[in-house]
Formats: sequence, structure tokens, C-alpha cells
Amino acid sequence: MLHLIIRFNNSEIWDKMNKKLIEGIQKLKDEQNAIILAHNYQPGEVQDIADYLGDSLELSRTAARTNADVIVLCGVHFMAETAAILSPEKKVLLPDRNAGCQMADMITAVKLRELKKDYPDAVVVGYVNTSAAVKAEMDVCCTSSNAVDVINSLTDVEEIIFVPDKYLADYVSRKTRRDFIVWDGYCPTHAHIRPEHILEKKKLHPGAEVIVHPECIPEVINLANKVLSTEGMCRYAQETNTKELIIGTDVGILHRLEKENPQKKFYPASKNAICPNMRVITLKKVLCALEEMKYVINVPEDIRIKARHALDRMLKIV
Repeated sequence: MLHLIIRFNNSEIWDKMNKKLIEGIQKLKDEQNAIILAHNYQPGEVQDIADYLGDSLELSRTAARTNADVIVLCGVHFMAETAAILSPEKKVLLPDRNAGCQMADMITAVKLRELKKDYPDAVVVGYVNTSAAVKAEMDVCCTSSNAVDVINSLTDVEEIIFVPDKYLADYVSRKTRRDFIVWDGYCPTHAHIRPEHILEKKKLHPGAEVIVHPECIPEVINLANKVLSTEGMCRYAQETNTKELIIGTDVGILHRLEKENPQKKFYPASKNAICPNMRVITLKKVLCALEEMKYVINVPEDIRIKARHALDRMLKIV
């Protein structure tokens, strides 16, 4: 008996499916006057369809500068909120409404108000990785790349509350020689990267530079050659003459690093440094967001105005 064996090329089928999704996305983008913004940690196929890549604040600033009517924010909820704060006249879509941030969830506006009561004279500096409601309780916002500049600008301030990332606070404290009242929050993805991961990779790649994110724990930062934000990592990778780099952040950034620097080698400090929330957005969800105009991110006007003040103050400083 003759047996007919048929083998499917899964890669080819996947490519055809993605091509169809991409064609649909491009068509709807033109019809809706939309742009797609993707964070550096997004899946590679989502990064590839984006009009702009960047960190959370740069994406929001790009959203504010564009003439597009619709912003599809491929990232997590606080990023979409920040875009909506800076661009109230635009429609901001988050392709998956469940794309949250574990660090941002570690502090609420109610908890921050309680802390402020305990330190009524303190200035509140808050990381951009927070909800709009929390930003509305801040005096000034900061990012991982400009936190040191923001703190250095507060020359006449004695008490500073720093929320919510205790590891970023520790890094900034060491750089500025300032003490903070610190919230006990952190990024689980970056906290997963341990000193033994760095030491193991250095043994395997002795000529490589170690580049880590300031959300990493102090013991990891102590082993780094450079401590940089995601955008800082992308810039440095292009500028440095070093051909091998160990990257201490979410592994999603390696897609962009390798694409922009094909002549260099990049090694993740830990292959398990993966933010699950950054992986929930897919090409299909981007297409659905444009087809159905979902999920629209709305920030109440009273909160938006207060949160905008904290962001604007940061932008004036840096």
C-alpha cells in the first residue's frame, strides 16, 4: 500500500499569515490616519511593523509630535496613558487592555497620598512607569535616562520621595549623593537578573562589555560597564567599537539591537528576563485594534491636567 506523506512548512504558513496581517494593518493605517508606536521590549514582528520604536517617554513624545489622528501604542497600559496625557486630541489605542505593568501596580494614588501626609514637606519624584492617577500626585516625573538630571535640578529641596522603583532610586542616589524616602517597588523582570548571570556570561564572553538597565539590582549594576536606558543601549550599541555586548534587560530589545548592528554580537544576561505583559500584543491584536478602534485609553481630564504638570516639569528640566 502506498502511503502519501505530506509535510507542512510551518514557517512558510506563518510567513503567509503574517504577510496578510501586515497588509491589513497597513491598509487600515492609511484609512484611519494612524501610526504604530512600539516599545523596545515588544515581540520582533510587532517592532517590525512599527513606525517608531523607543522607550516609554520617547514614544509618548513622538505621539504628541505626529499629525496622526490615531495612535496604536504597542506597549503596556501606563505608556498608552502617558501618550493620552500628552495628546488629548488624539485617539490612543492599546491593542490588549490587559497589558499591564507589575511595577506600576505596586503603587496607587491612595497609597502615595498617604505617604505624602507622613512627609508634607517632601517633593515627590515619580518614575514614568506609573499610572496617570499616580502621576497626578507627583511634583515631577522622571525616566530611567533622566532621573539623575531631575534630582540634580532639585537643589533647594531637602526631602525627596522617590516612587515606585527602589532599585532605580538606589542607582540615582549613588549618582547624585542624595537620600530619598523610597517606595518598596521594583521590576520583577529586571530583579530576575542576578550577579551570577553576569559572571557566567563574562566567563563565556570575556571580551564583551556589560550593559545593564538601572532597574537592575545594585549587585548587578556593580558589575556593569555601562548603566543605560533602553534607548541609551540602542545608541551605545551603534557608537561603541566593542563587538560583543552582554545586555542586562528584557530580551525583547535584542531584536532591535541585532537588526541595527548586524556586525556585532549581543548576549542576554538572562534568557529568562522576559516581561510577560510585553508579549501579549500580537499582529492580530494590532489589526483588531485598528478594525474596531479598540481599546481606547481615556484619562479623566482632572487627572490628565495634574499628571501633565509632572511630565511638563520634567521636560523643562531635561
